Amino acid sequence: MAGCRSWVFLLSVCVATFLEAGAEIKVTIPVGKFFTYELLRETFQNDFEPLSKLYAGRLYDDPMIFKCNRQNFPDLPEWLRFTQRHPYDNGFLYGTPTSPGKSIIEIYAINKRSYEAARHILVIKATAEKMLPFQAEFFLKLREIEKVLPPSVQDEVKQDLQKLWDTEALDIVNISNALDRGGRVPLPLAGHFEGVYVKVGSEQYFSDCLMRVTTEEHQKQCAAGDKVKVKVPGGCNFCNIPSNCITWCKTELFDLTKREPAPPPPAVGSGILEDGGGGDFDPPESPPSRDFFPDYIVTVIVPLVLAIVLCLLLAYIMFGRREGVAKRNARTNQIQLYHHHTIHGNADELRNMAAAERAARPPLSTLPMFNCRTGERAPPLQSDSPRIPLILAQHDPYSDTLPRK
Repeated sequence: MAGCRSWVFLLSVCVATFLEAGAEIKVTIPVGKFFTYELLRETFQNDFEPLSKLYAGRLYDDPMIFKCNRQNFPDLPEWLRFTQRHPYDNGFLYGTPTSPGKSIIEIYAINKRSYEAARHILVIKATAEKMLPFQAEFFLKLREIEKVLPPSVQDEVKQDLQKLWDTEALDIVNISNALDRGGRVPLPLAGHFEGVYVKVGSEQYFSDCLMRVTTEEHQKQCAAGDKVKVKVPGGCNFCNIPSNCITWCKTELFDLTKREPAPPPPAVGSGILEDGGGGDFDPPESPPSRDFFPDYIVTVIVPLVLAIVLCLLLAYIMFGRREGVAKRNARTNQIQLYHHHTIHGNADELRNMAAAERAARPPLSTLPMFNCRTGERAPPLQSDSPRIPLILAQHDPYSDTLPRK
């Protein structure tokens, strides 16, 4: 049983080693040539999904974000850039190496659905190669960097520039985003693009269309802000796709054959001064003395005097005008007492009026034996008197007919 477990352990280690080795990708590129590597989401999706789900037909299209850095460093090399517009888009590593060397890039893919991570290793080896002597840089106004980096789009742009250069021996030297070169972020509206700079090179000299850019007439038109279109006898309408049309005023030509050589480095001496060659050291004279008393008065004495004056003014307001405050408080108290006295007087007056009203003679309508129609008042009936018959005592005193005496 222990032997079976050891074999299973060795098999799992071998599989892990094979997968790790398969995740390492090696690329060799020449110096001065454009390099592009597309990070395909499908490749990393296979790393996230186990074989059981793949055989069961459960395929996912998960959003992913990529993180790239040089091994043992937090960022990428200077010549290498990374871009990814949306988690559902592929990522791109692109750039042009400037010197030979080896760069090991770590690529991490993070699954936004399951929050799993996968790691790949990209080994880029740049080899020395002769630079193309004639280079030209064009600005594509209706393009974005993610739309130009795919190989198929690069071939389209390259074919249009070959027609413009009038040669097929043309290579892309560099592609850069306009935002990386000081461009402004466009509005989030249809028809607004960031713009892309495309630099190409060739062994053949520039064509007549390109040489038209160097004329004074062309430069004056660009300085005036006009929309320039280069016109030559053969015509320069090369862009079959409108998004591949270039901005002529931003076109630049580079002739590396006329580049002046760099000045030689300065000769390094022994570091020992010759006797009497440099002369004696003459230190500079001390600066003249300066009186700092006026500065002291302005920075210390004047603010101190102002602070003292403000303190005295505040003390006078707080303590010197207490009598006025007391008078104002006394006047306020008198007004309050007057209102209080007035309220009590009004209450007493209302009480007296109510008592006088109660002492007055009540109205006739409230008295007994009062006829509301005639206004006559009848004496109260004495039901126990022997003079009044019983029937008369039962007569309604408020009727219109009264008994005659």
